[in-house]
Amino acid sequence: MKEVFAERLKELRLERGLGQVQLAKALDVGKSVVSLWELGKCEPTLSKLIAMARFFGVSIDYLAGLED
Repeated sequence: MKEVFAERLKELRLERGLGQVQLAKALDVGKSVVSLWELGKCEPTLSKLIAMARFFGVSIDYLAGLED
């Protein structure tokens, strides 16, 4: 999941023209956390995953790579 999640998160962020700082503020996390997620160094908590899915208007399954 880490690799697909990292790629999809970065792709969604860039599609919306957001920097890591902007996304971090929207999700109430530090910029370094977004960077670690995008590098596949760590995974978000369930509550942050839900927040991301709502923010981007996608499913958790999409973020996790379980659906295209």
